[in-house]
Amino acid sequence: MKRSIQELGQNLDQAADAATVTQQISLSQDISLKEAYKIQEVSIDQRLKRGEVLTGYKLGFTSKAKMEQMGVHDLIWGRLTDKMHYKNGGNLNSAQFIHPRVEPEIAFLIGKTIDHQLVLEEATEYLDGVAAALEVIDSRYENFKFSLEDVIADNCSSAAYVIGEWHPPATTVEDLNISLSINNEVSQSGNSNAILDNPMESLIAISRILSEQGIAIEPGMVILAGAATPASFIHPGDQINSTFEGLGEVSLNVVQNTDNNIK
Repeated sequence: MKRSIQELGQNLDQAADAATVTQQISLSQDISLKEAYKIQEVSIDQRLKRGEVLTGYKLGFTSKAKMEQMGVHDLIWGRLTDKMHYKNGGNLNSAQFIHPRVEPEIAFLIGKTIDHQLVLEEATEYLDGVAAALEVIDSRYENFKFSLEDVIADNCSSAAYVIGEWHPPATTVEDLNISLSINNEVSQSGNSNAILDNPMESLIAISRILSEQGIAIEPGMVILAGAATPASFIHPGDQINSTFEGLGEVSLNVVQNTDNNIK
């Protein structure tokens, strides 16, 4: 029997909250992209009802090669909450995740309400800062496998994020060398131009996508521009450090504590 959008959203929220896998939706029923975003909204609404606060948005498929691989022609997006935010250099409790991976990103701090599609020339006027960041992704599906609709419904696998020191809005984010190290060994390296050839284009894209749906991006919110390198699996005991040319470093420690919610 086909499950409702409400039931599917609540099921994904329960899987994320309990750190347990659930079956891909697409294995039992077809859903449209529109329905997938509705499921995502229902799932995040459960978090907000528990007292979490919406803190921003993240983008996915910001690599043109990845878009071609997945057969899509636009970015996908998810929502961020305050419970997902870990302090720079803080501890990530692996017991609260299923099969987490980490990837380096560029973060934007919104300074003015964005309710229309921006153009590149005006983008920095709407910012209070830019920073190095890490995003932890953690699919709630078995074996980290999913369809396009599945991953959108699952909030684009978003699980946690860390932001480094904020820099002035006009700080260059284009063509920056980036490295991701785990336990002092380089795991991934890349360049910020892997993000739509210029990470600022992610800000333009999310302004277009959300304004078309009547969603405003409010001051104080954070935008994660998308992955600059492939993601790396992380495990208890891992020390994660990412260095961004011109933006400094951002780090996270992976610990295992089944009793306490530590950050």
